[in-house]
Amino acid sequence: MLEDGRSFRGRAWGAEGEACGEMVFNTSMSGYQEVLTDPSYAGQIVCMTYPLIGNYGVNRADEESARPWVEGFVVREASRTASNWRSEETLDAYLKRWNVVAIDHIDTRALVRHIRERGAMRACISTIDTDERSVLEKAVRSAPMENRELASVVTTTRAYEVAPESAERFHVVCYDFGVKRNSLRELARMGCRVTVVPASTPAADVLAMRPDGVYLSNGPGDPASMDEVVREIRSLAESGVPTFGICFGHQLLGRAFGGATYKLRFGHRGGNQPVKDMLTGRVEITSHNHGFAVRAESLPEDVEVTHVNLNDDCVEGMRHKRLPIISVQYHPEAAPGPHDAAHHFQRFIELMEHEHAAR
Repeated sequence: MLEDGRSFRGRAWGAEGEACGEMVFNTSMSGYQEVLTDPSYAGQIVCMTYPLIGNYGVNRADEESARPWVEGFVVREASRTASNWRSEETLDAYLKRWNVVAIDHIDTRALVRHIRERGAMRACISTIDTDERSVLEKAVRSAPMENRELASVVTTTRAYEVAPESAERFHVVCYDFGVKRNSLRELARMGCRVTVVPASTPAADVLAMRPDGVYLSNGPGDPASMDEVVREIRSLAESGVPTFGICFGHQLLGRAFGGATYKLRFGHRGGNQPVKDMLTGRVEITSHNHGFAVRAESLPEDVEVTHVNLNDDCVEGMRHKRLPIISVQYHPEAAPGPHDAAHHFQRFIELMEHEHAAR
């Protein structure tokens, strides 16, 4: 049941119960387990546009965090069998184990078209209450995404380290707003020792670790709800430490620069978003998961927009003209998605190399 009164009846699978959240859709053809375990989906019910989901099962290696974060899951057809040599469990059993409510056998094309026309909105899935008026009331009473702070829900409770896969070249501090494991793996592959810290960590504590660089991760919620964290990021930026922000981290950097953010009509979620590099003219097909964006005209003169989305012209990348700071709105670590944008990790490495050479 959507908050505007549109309803869909289907078949329950996954866990029994009820779930409310913002109704969004993801256009990826595979990678449903990575989607489920992406902390950026906290507070949201996800509809997959690809019609058959679950056919290759799930496994521990494809998890992007310790657990699923979606509030609920909506698909056209949930495969009752899992056929893949890597499969360790069916998706149905996995959702039951993690208490994720799901529904299938609904017209997901109609649902997605409705969201595209009317915008992302609150919704409720219920296997225990089939009275439409009652479920509608629950959807309307649920928390909206605007001004909602969720980073504190998904962040680590204590700092931990990820060792480099080869000889250590740099020490990077990662602010965990909902970081995906593949981001940490990418940094580790490039010789970075990564210290992951909670989202509320003061800038002074990070600078005391004498990092070579700071990584601002993806995450859920409205960046406008993070004023205290934005102040800490501004302090880090002014210190001159090389900084790389992605997704939520990119939005927080935009606000730290003095810019504004706004809510997109239905967001970008999936692995097929075309992004143009304004410096080279090249187009990358990229993996996205965000419902907010940086307002280009609000950015100061010393911040340059480096990438734009070719579907709606929203800001997809920035760089500071004086400070060693870069960011992208999308997910260079993919997982799931294409790897066109993986080179942005190398850009971050080059920022740190340049700072080392300048000392």
